[in-house]
Parts: sequence; structure tokens; C-alpha cells
Amino acid sequence: MTNGTSSRSRGASARMQVARVITIVVGILVAIIVLGILLVVLGANPDNGIVQAITDVAQALVGPFENLFTLKDNNAEVAVNWGIAALIYLVVGQVIARIVAP
Repeated sequence: MTNGTSSRSRGASARMQVARVITIVVGILVAIIVLGILLVVLGANPDNGIVQAITDVAQALVGPFENLFTLKDNNAEVAVNWGIAALIYLVVGQVIARIVAP
């Protein structure tokens, strides 16, 4: 194996690792949003520290998607708006990971 081939191989491996990290991070973000949806829709106690922490992080992640749709039922509104945010995160994350991967 020549030095150039070895260098390209290391570069491809590093790009693959970055793509994996992007996929994992996006997966965690989407999981937080989906968990937030479930906690709100199922009526989890908002005074509970864990519930509050998860919904706070989820709200921060879906900020740009707040009030995208205004529905009469708050639970449906959260499910739709936050669900769209989760889907957008997932799609954009996958696109970025595929661009980065060799």
C-alpha cells in the first residue's frame, strides 16, 4: 500500500466516524423530542424534575417549530409541531451524515 492510499483510507475512515457521530447525536436529539411529546401527551407530572428537564430540552430543540400549527387541543398541537421538528431533524441529520461519509 502506498502512502497516498493509506492517507486516503485514513481520511475515509475519519469521515465515516464523523458521519456515525452525526447519526448518533441526531438520534439522541430526536429521541428527546419524541420522549417530550409522549410526556406532554400522556400528561406526565410537569413538576417532576425528570419530566421538566426532558420537556425543557425538547422545547429548546423545537423552538423554531413552535406554533407552526395552532390547534384547539394542546396535546395534538405539541404532537404535530414537535413531531414535524423531530422529522426535520432526522432528515437533515441523515442528509448531512451522507454528505460527510465517503
